[in-house]
Amino acid sequence: MENLKSRIVADYHTHTIYSRNNHGKGTIRENVEKAVELGLKEIYITDHGPGHYLFGIRKNSILKARKEVDKLKEEFAGIIDIFLGVEANVIGYDGTFDITEEYKDYFDIINLGFHNGVLFKDFYSFFHYHVINNIKISKKVLDYITKKNTQAIIKIIEKENIFTITHPGDKVPVDIEMLASACERTNTALEINSSHRNLTVEQLKKIKGSSVMLTLGSDAHRPQYVGNLEFALRRLEEAKIDSSRVLNFKRRER
Repeated sequence: MENLKSRIVADYHTHTIYSRNNHGKGTIRENVEKAVELGLKEIYITDHGPGHYLFGIRKNSILKARKEVDKLKEEFAGIIDIFLGVEANVIGYDGTFDITEEYKDYFDIINLGFHNGVLFKDFYSFFHYHVINNIKISKKVLDYITKKNTQAIIKIIEKENIFTITHPGDKVPVDIEMLASACERTNTALEINSSHRNLTVEQLKKIKGSSVMLTLGSDAHRPQYVGNLEFALRRLEEAKIDSSRVLNFKRRER
């Protein structure tokens, strides 16, 4: 793991105080400074999308965050590349997420995931996420909702430029093989999250034969955890996944 750890140049998933209600504990500058301390070459600020009613970045703060990142990019030029991203939320099983056209251009990358505490667009989506996902009466029901969860993500990535799917299968079950196949087609990565158990070793083994790309994300909510990818690296190695499929080991082409 130490050899792989030394090759990491980027952390694609970090939160700041823009993830409101004290969900993120540090400033963008503090995340950047920690990344510099670790020798990273790229740092991505990816606070929760505005559809999360508890922790989402406020829409009127997105431009503020963009300006802050741009100012820090100038200050740290030649030291580290700084990017403003977002961890968008699935808000509709029809393929709707919470980043509207008005705000897409503010973000350098858009990550996507399912999250609790999201304002779903309609009762159908709310019911599927909060009720059917918690009904454990039969395999038939589990298979049904797993497919629905997976299709909701696929509908988004087939029409939107999504960089990586964060902690797939963590909040609700997904068909990881079906999702990986769709991600291959759409040039979307799957995240091995270092703060959550997904992707699990079992999931990684299921997609070992695919060519879907992978990202490692600290999902840091405090600056001291930026770049903390050891848990993700251990799962990568245990599943014996070829490191050439991991985007964190080389700078992103832009």
